[in-house]
Amino acid sequence: MTSPQVLIVQHVPWERPGRILDNLEDLGIATRIVNIAGEKKAKLPDFDELAGVVIMGGPMDATDFEHYPGLKSEVKLVRAAISVGKPVLGICLGHQIIAIALGAKLSRGATREIGFAPIKSVATHDYFSMWNKQLNVLHWHSDAVTVPEGGALLAKSQETNNQAFRFGSALGLQFHLEVTKPLLDEWLSVPSMTEELKKSQIAKIRDDFDKYDPQLQPLAEQVFSGFAARCSTYARSLAA
Repeated sequence: MTSPQVLIVQHVPWERPGRILDNLEDLGIATRIVNIAGEKKAKLPDFDELAGVVIMGGPMDATDFEHYPGLKSEVKLVRAAISVGKPVLGICLGHQIIAIALGAKLSRGATREIGFAPIKSVATHDYFSMWNKQLNVLHWHSDAVTVPEGGALLAKSQETNNQAFRFGSALGLQFHLEVTKPLLDEWLSVPSMTEELKKSQIAKIRDDFDKYDPQLQPLAEQVFSGFAARCSTYARSLAA
């Protein structure tokens, strides 16, 4: 058996794992990054060798299996991982994929959320023990999902009821704690990310990042180091 690794599923090149990868590497956890969205028969590592799964964001609809058949494989992977207690983390589109894998409903949001806006915590969880009741985070999405039956809602916003939830070994975040300043700069250089934004809106996102990131960075560290620790524990159980 090869060394356990965490599988990171990207959907577009610029939706990178950022701080998630930093925390996995801090614990010396091996990772593998793949993009299988366009594959009908996705090639994935041996499931038994996975110490965790991360599903990143992307611009596609989480149920657009016609144009992105690999999303079906992601849904199956998530469902299988949760069933055996492997740590699973989903960001934005990944959050939605986890939810629909567990039977939740996907819908177009009332409005497109882009930029920094507040979310409110509605439940406690050891990932978020230092979470303030309200926090300004980076949003970049149009769709929304319900909380799957048996899941626990952790946070919501004015426009989106399910901003974070947990279910067993899985955590879904609709917002973007993983983004660093260099990663944000990359996003803002991608035409498809900014085509609907005015220059003033882009400038505000940059300013707001500088304003809010000092408060977000410690929370991101807690969330992603907690996920990495769970992956490390699971990896040790595989090696035992």
